[in-house]
Amino acid sequence: MSVDVDIIKARAQNEYRLSKVRGEAMVSVRIPGGILPAHLLSVAQHIAETYGNGQIHLTTRQKLAMPGIHYEDMDKVNAELEPFLREIEMDLCDVEVADPKAGYQAIGGRNIVACQGNRICQKGNTDTTGMARRLEKLIYPSPYHLKVVLAGCPNDCAKASMTDIGIIGVAKIQFNADRCIGCGACVQSCRHHAVGCLDLKNGKAVKESGSCIGCGECVLACPTLAWQRKPQQLYQVRLGGRTSKKTPRVGKIFLNWVTEEVITQIIPNIFAFEKEMLGGKPIYLHMGHLIDTGGYLRFKERVLQDVTLNPEAFVAQRMYWAEDEYVANTHVKPAY
Repeated sequence: MSVDVDIIKARAQNEYRLSKVRGEAMVSVRIPGGILPAHLLSVAQHIAETYGNGQIHLTTRQKLAMPGIHYEDMDKVNAELEPFLREIEMDLCDVEVADPKAGYQAIGGRNIVACQGNRICQKGNTDTTGMARRLEKLIYPSPYHLKVVLAGCPNDCAKASMTDIGIIGVAKIQFNADRCIGCGACVQSCRHHAVGCLDLKNGKAVKESGSCIGCGECVLACPTLAWQRKPQQLYQVRLGGRTSKKTPRVGKIFLNWVTEEVITQIIPNIFAFEKEMLGGKPIYLHMGHLIDTGGYLRFKERVLQDVTLNPEAFVAQRMYWAEDEYVANTHVKPAY
């Protein structure tokens, strides 16, 4: 990713002014996917106790933040951050870092958040940790704001639906009728945990394929392995979710059944769309606001430009948002 050095310096200068006014700052480290080598916790502890107020904040974006650091100590703190930059950004994520003792060079693209994925969770369709680390070099460094969340299945424990770009692991499920004994375990599981797209006919399970969301609950429920996930890793991409003091909303499906290769193609285009919409100025705005300004059709055209979609891919032709407005006090009235 090409980075506008002047923009990064401008943002750093703004941070400098803010820190001078406050007298102190908070330093946080990027941990794509939320998993880090355990020994790096002692590095964060040393920074917090030596330069900060002795506390570490476990942030909502799965970072370690050390508050209470005085600006005059920032050069020393940046040098102390070298193990994080070298072992996570460079070694685990293959990010090019010119000087690992200079601290983080951009604060635009936020830390990639991920659930445990299929390395740990039996419901996970995809390896969220590995994907977070592979996507990191597309997200960092960038001066433009972008929040990315990865969820291993449609249960969406990581809240991918409430962020700029939410990536959810989905699975194409194959069925071996010869293995099916008609016990109905998959039918009950789908009705209770998912969308109820399964039924029993003539002593065998059948599926309404158009309703299947690729969650894999049937795979977990089947005692004879009649249902199995296909090996190909596929994803749903949700768009424009956000928390907000004005108009919070849940993201909508932009792409479905796409490969990781598709996602790696669209992320640079998303940053290009942001740059165009903001006139080259890295103003803090949620992706949803930029889509509202430019229109979904313009966004779709720009972000899918020169992107090769896999044959299974679905693309949203339109986007219909549903927002919740705090100011209107909709559906509430004084209690007395």
